[in-house]
Formats: sequence, C-alpha cells, structure tokens
Amino acid sequence: CPVWSGDNSSCGEVSGRGVCQDVVPSNSPVGAQFPFLGIDDRENWPIVFYNRTCQCQGNFMGYNCGECRFGYTGPNCTVRRNMIRKEIFRMTTAEKDKLIAYLNLAKRTTSPDYVIATGTYEQMNNGSNPMFADINVYDLFVWLHYYASRDAFLEDGSVWANIDFAHEAPGFLPWHRFFLLLWERE
Repeated sequence: CPVWSGDNSSCGEVSGRGVCQDVVPSNSPVGAQFPFLGIDDRENWPIVFYNRTCQCQGNFMGYNCGECRFGYTGPNCTVRRNMIRKEIFRMTTAEKDKLIAYLNLAKRTTSPDYVIATGTYEQMNNGSNPMFADINVYDLFVWLHYYASRDAFLEDGSVWANIDFAHEAPGFLPWHRFFLLLWERE
C-alpha cells in the first residue's frame, strides 16, 4: 500500500488515517448485458493491477488517505467546507480566463501521483511486463473517462464495440459526479 508522507506509514495508519487491506472484488454476476467472463481487464478492477489498497477512515480519502473527503478541509479533515459553484454563463471574463489558465496548466503538469496503463493485462503478460507511463493531469482525466467507456477487448484480439460501462449503466450519475469532484479538486 502507498505511504502517506505525513507520518511515513502505509495509508497514514500511524496517524489513524487508514489501513492497508486486501482488495476483494465483487463476485456478483455481471449480468446478461456482458456475456463474456474473464476477458476484459475492467471485470475485476483493480486486482488485475494491484491486490492491496488503503481503506481510509473518518473524513480521509485518496490513494494513500492523504486527502480530505469531499466537503472537508483542515489538517485533520474536520472542518466542514461548503462549495459554491458558479454557473459558467454567469462567470466574469476574469473568472473564465482563470478557468482556461488552470486547464492549460493541467495540460502542462505531469501528475505527481498517477500513471496510466499503456497496455492490457494480457499484453503485460499477466503483470510480469508492466506497461505504464507518466501522464499530464488533464490527459489523466481524459484517460479515466476513456477507460470506463471504451470498447471491450476480447481474448481473440477482436473488440466488442458499443459497450459503455460509464454511460449505459445505473452508475452513470454517481460515476460522473465522483469524476467531476476529482477533476474539480485537481
């Protein structure tokens, strides 16, 4: 599990932020809409890439429990924070320019915390040939959205097109809400 730099322990365990635990994927059936099994690397996400993760406690979140849960701030994530989002058509020119400047900065800033997979699990030879690359912050979010909605790669090298787990499923609204909250935080 990743180390939180605040106390140099996995998941900030020494500070009570979280604990490292095994990832236990759901064994619920995927449903008739996905007639394949054991093919797409998203089926048992994330254990095709890692099998332990941080379980954050209280108001802590993030890959290493080093951030505050949405709506909280402060050194111990105990201060409630209300966010007010301005409707884009009501933004001033200066506010719009600031937004564009941050988007441009995201395109020029390498993510300090995340890399992306540049191949499928099968191409990585069951994990023995890791294929990952650094990515800028903007393209990380493009990649996250793509990964959730891309076609499924089948075992014979063909593609099952028009399957979109991010848009054609019950998780559409909560997935996009979380995606936008992460984007806003970044």
